[in-house]
Amino acid sequence: MDIDESDRHLLEVLQEDANATINDLAFASHLSPASVQRRLKRLRDKGVIQRQVAIVDQNVLDQKMSFVILVELERERTDQLDTFKRAAQREPQVQQCYYVTGEADFVLLCVARDMDDFEQLTRRLFFDNENVRRFRTSVVMDRTKVGLAVPVWPDDTER
Repeated sequence: MDIDESDRHLLEVLQEDANATINDLAFASHLSPASVQRRLKRLRDKGVIQRQVAIVDQNVLDQKMSFVILVELERERTDQLDTFKRAAQREPQVQQCYYVTGEADFVLLCVARDMDDFEQLTRRLFFDNENVRRFRTSVVMDRTKVGLAVPVWPDDTER
């Protein structure tokens, strides 16, 4: 799919503020509101814009702790990988799950209310799963940068 400069402007603004109005987007991309609407529909239909979400302060919802967890499986058969992926997808406390190369098979980013809550999560995901060889946890001390924005310009500079 061809992404032109106007599309890049739209994506840049939407990644910063998904609530930007059609008029805001039209101004940023130098397009008419109707053209913006057509482009957004095309970007959504083609899967470039996968979804728009609200970023919620985890502290307000009493999910004060964050963890980075490296998971190593016993066996890496496709069905067992898929089983672990489904378990991670079903678990609301797992914010992100990556199947990776290297020492671990998966990297999970998780939240919990406290250590007791985290222990319950580890029982559900790891201790009750016979295919988990081991997991290593790092407690997040500071959320220095959090986001999913993708650079929209080929040379990684803003326009």
